[in-house]
Amino acid sequence: MEQNLTDRNFWKAFWESKKDLIFPIKQDYYFGSIMAKLIADKGVKNAVELGGFPGYYATYLKKYQKLDTTLFDYYIDVAIINQLLVANGLKAGDIHVIESDLFSYEPEKLFDMVLSFGLIEHFSDTKDILKHHLRFLKPGGVLFVTLPNFKGVNGWIQRKFDRANYDKHYIQSMDLQLLANTCKELGLTEVESFYHGKFSVWLENRAEQGGLVKGIVKTIWLAGKIITKILPIETKVFSPYIVLKAIK
Repeated sequence: MEQNLTDRNFWKAFWESKKDLIFPIKQDYYFGSIMAKLIADKGVKNAVELGGFPGYYATYLKKYQKLDTTLFDYYIDVAIINQLLVANGLKAGDIHVIESDLFSYEPEKLFDMVLSFGLIEHFSDTKDILKHHLRFLKPGGVLFVTLPNFKGVNGWIQRKFDRANYDKHYIQSMDLQLLANTCKELGLTEVESFYHGKFSVWLENRAEQGGLVKGIVKTIWLAGKIITKILPIETKVFSPYIVLKAIK
């Protein structure tokens, strides 16, 4: 079975449709505190972000963590990456860039840390895509993966108002126990999987939606924010993300 739920044309069109791609990245960027602790605890010196164009996390890692950072993706626009780097006080070319197919590329070096953000859920074989992450990772290195949680409120919104995007995601992968068990089957240690973020919802096709849908989504967003302010817990129902981390 073809496990890739997207192709290069999908990602080219996806990024070409996006506006405002260039902005300064703050030190408290998503997952920043978790990554910073891992980097300090494990003595990470270099890292590769898989499927990471336009390079927000690679830029974060270079800017704030001072890592020797590589960005790997199936679709790359170097001009956009360099604009992002300059907007963040870095120089064009400050991160290494590899444009290739993850499934056919043979890594030329191994890294202290391998990261991906919103990548593995686009493949129907979770174990296989994680195996391909591990091909880049040194023994003793850190695996850090995040994916959206579409099994709660945000998933209902995706399914209801943007079914085409929802269907590009392998929902079964969004399971804490499955992710943890898969890592253990692959021989990884110090495995942790958990929900992250109090509450958020979004629509990739928001600009195409009418006022009614935008109003519904905004109302849900406001209600969720109020609920999670009163009960500030990270749960399957409300949390927008899942985090997976482990050691090879």
